[in-house]
Amino acid sequence: MTLPRLLALTLSAILSTAPLSFAADKIRIGYSGATISNAMLWVTDEGKLFLRNGIDPELLYLQTTLGQTALIAGEIEMCVYSGSLLSAARLQGADVIMVASFLNKPIYRLVVRPGIRAVADLKGKRLGITRFGTVTDSTTRLLVARLGLDSEKDVILVQVGDVPVLLTSLIAGKTIDGAIIQPPYYQKAVAAGMHVLANMQEMDIPVQQTGLNTTQKFIARNPDVVRRAVKSIVEGIHVMRENPAVAKRAIAKRMQIRDEKELEDSYQLLRGFVQVKPYPTLEGFKTIFADLSKRVPAAKNADPKDYVDTRFIEELDRSGFIDKLYRQ
Repeated sequence: MTLPRLLALTLSAILSTAPLSFAADKIRIGYSGATISNAMLWVTDEGKLFLRNGIDPELLYLQTTLGQTALIAGEIEMCVYSGSLLSAARLQGADVIMVASFLNKPIYRLVVRPGIRAVADLKGKRLGITRFGTVTDSTTRLLVARLGLDSEKDVILVQVGDVPVLLTSLIAGKTIDGAIIQPPYYQKAVAAGMHVLANMQEMDIPVQQTGLNTTQKFIARNPDVVRRAVKSIVEGIHVMRENPAVAKRAIAKRMQIRDEKELEDSYQLLRGFVQVKPYPTLEGFKTIFADLSKRVPAAKNADPKDYVDTRFIEELDRSGFIDKLYRQ
């Protein structure tokens, strides 16, 4: 036997008996803030579901619209942002699409200063938003319209900054008179003397809020990575429902919650609004288009199906994988 042949056989024997190991796919996932609507990303990471599915995620806190900007620029692979931000960008030609939903209806409270006792009192008042183009902008406009007012004429929208700045500004009362704020943060404003004028959670309005977004280009090049990312989220939802300790640990860490009651309330809120099968809501996108059409004429003819890619959830659903999780 020749030496090359012997070496080849030896190498083959080594490879056949060596344990297989594959490096996990590294992906960067941006999220916009420490709010409960983003929590399924943290719970999935805390429960090691991404790693179990061969993904090594880097979670990046990118304020307001920075995450979507980074996604479009190709600097990150996925982000957790709202349907309204995605829709406005896609209408202008950007390659962004939603593959899973975290929240299909707004859970904001409109919190106002003590002098505002009725909807009519909002006329001429300043409502704070994080930034123009964000979900707080679009949802504030939607709420104002639902309350019978015109967001362009009856109120003044003021860019303030992220949620902590929004809270501080509202309590101080020097720059804004009200703002929409998610639980549990709105309770801090109420404790400081503000009060809730409207509860969007009770209004039951279909609006696509946060979801897991990526680009069609990334899907085309890495369909299996996206498939495994969506599977991780689906399994993360199961862990969130069946293992509260993991979910609470993730929420406490990212939202800096130390009070046990506040943590429990936040967990129950999350458990209540996250779907077992996280399909984006087409009706929720229609609501977004109806509002956007006032400023972007192209939104009138937008088709919600062009803004989502549900193939990966559909695969898991049709195969019985999701149902099986809850029969174990």
